[in-house]
Amino acid sequence: MFRPAIRLLLIAAGCVFQLLPFALALSCYAADLSGHDKLNALIDREWQHRLREFPEQATMTGDRRFNDRLTDFSAAAFERRAEHDRAALAEFRTISPAGLAAEDKLNLALMQYQLQVSVDGARFRAWEMEVNQMDGPALDYASLPQEMPFATAADYENYLKRLRVLPRVLEQTTTNMRLGMRDGLMPPRYLLEVAAAQAAEIAAKPVEQSLFTEPLKRFPDGVGARDRKRIAEEMNTAVRALVLPAYAKFARFVQDEYAPRGRTEPGVDSLPDGAARYRQCIREQTTTDISPEELHALGLKQVAELDAQMLSLARAQGFADLKSLNRHIREDRGFYGKSGEQVLNLYAKYTDQMYAKLPSYFSKLPKTRLVVMPMEDFRSANAVPADYSNGAGDGSRPGRINVNQYDPAHRLLLNSEAIAYHEGIPGHHLQISLAQETQNIPAFRRYGDYTSYVEGWALYAETLAHEMGFYQDPYSEYGRLQNLMWRSIRLVVDTGVHSQHWTRKQMIDFFHEHTAMDEQNISSEVDRYIAWPGQALSYKLGEMTILRARSQAQEKLKERFDIRAFHAAVLDAGPLPLSLLEQKLRDWLTGQ
Repeated sequence: MFRPAIRLLLIAAGCVFQLLPFALALSCYAADLSGHDKLNALIDREWQHRLREFPEQATMTGDRRFNDRLTDFSAAAFERRAEHDRAALAEFRTISPAGLAAEDKLNLALMQYQLQVSVDGARFRAWEMEVNQMDGPALDYASLPQEMPFATAADYENYLKRLRVLPRVLEQTTTNMRLGMRDGLMPPRYLLEVAAAQAAEIAAKPVEQSLFTEPLKRFPDGVGARDRKRIAEEMNTAVRALVLPAYAKFARFVQDEYAPRGRTEPGVDSLPDGAARYRQCIREQTTTDISPEELHALGLKQVAELDAQMLSLARAQGFADLKSLNRHIREDRGFYGKSGEQVLNLYAKYTDQMYAKLPSYFSKLPKTRLVVMPMEDFRSANAVPADYSNGAGDGSRPGRINVNQYDPAHRLLLNSEAIAYHEGIPGHHLQISLAQETQNIPAFRRYGDYTSYVEGWALYAETLAHEMGFYQDPYSEYGRLQNLMWRSIRLVVDTGVHSQHWTRKQMIDFFHEHTAMDEQNISSEVDRYIAWPGQALSYKLGEMTILRARSQAQEKLKERFDIRAFHAAVLDAGPLPLSLLEQKLRDWLTGQ
């Protein structure tokens, strides 16, 4: 799972990423320019406004101009952004694609697509219910010390300024949540109780052990002794007097006032305009208009096909049926983790062995470093086995595989190899880093986040690793197949809970029926789908799109098919909606 360095960018009008506001004054400036020049002027102004509006995005890219600011989370700011998106869309529509070069046409189509999705989603006011056990400002900003640069005294000063305005963000979020209570936009109660406990845990840490004072433990040589002393005093004071009390207050609000009014039904279809809301989530997450009914049927078909593949492997290992093998896996303690360090070392091992094989399959490799490190404690109990945080576009911050070390004795390790390839290389780290390092496309494309493309590529990477000669252990190969089953099950249970009134127990039972996944992983997974409607659908749809295009290319090109050229065609334009990705790959194949 790709976890953007600061998930604030995903709190948009509907369910996910929103291309941000537009400078209205630009229309007069651009009126006399050619179509090409006008388009590029609009794109550049849009990008610069986006960085100012969401300064954390600038930090993520390595742009330090706004490192002393945090996003405005006020209701007025969200309303203003929605209005600006409508104005921006109207402005981009004044540009005719006729006469534009192919790249300009693609840029125009992408800008219009993103803005249209954002405008369509604005009516659902998702920012009124932005807190759950997976994300929201309280969790997002707890990762801030890992995402900011700390190379100079000025970097520490910027961080201090952000700490001092962090209570304002939590107050604004609380106000928005009260609007959600008024409007009937409430997350499930049981997930809010988890979110309250998470915030309380952050607040309860002593200052010297707080996540927010972590930068004091890694002063660089360039910060002198006098500055270190002053910065330490100011940071400890800010965390003790401002940040931790704000978290404690937020935790009390969620626990005492907000969670008791949380919804009792897990599905988003129980909310106002629930069916339309879910369809909007599907559109935003998958970049398709496939209906919940079609997705549910597709999932059942995929599950049946994978059942057959997994049964064949089970019989090869001497088991009569899948239930026998799954029971053996669940009961044999040898398949579970022994320590957090062991789990971490496994991910490092798989990452190291993959690097040697990459040149045979990719003509270009990322410059940004990849590190394997423990996931933050405050979120690990409710998180996935591992996820990825992207590095900075300028290479100043490495990409990270965040490995979940929580309760390893109850965590199966069969699919760790596949997850390592998914989150790191050749999955998220390779794709996201290459996109960020591509200089011949605009920044809004380099840092684009179409979930179906990003997660589809990472799931494709799991299968590609099999082709590259990995998963030598039969149980590791079973873990890979189980991962494919896991993503196919998502099509069934996500649509089941959000459009067919499935209960949480039905979701869990379906996992048990078709996998050997441990209870801890299943629980965190179904809670994730309940919290993020539609997000889990994107993996399989994206992977199927890439595999379909590859199969067509291999069929037509036969011995002339070049896997490195195909991968370059998938990756060299940055993330794309699936329909545009398919068109690009058709054009590439025609050119071959």
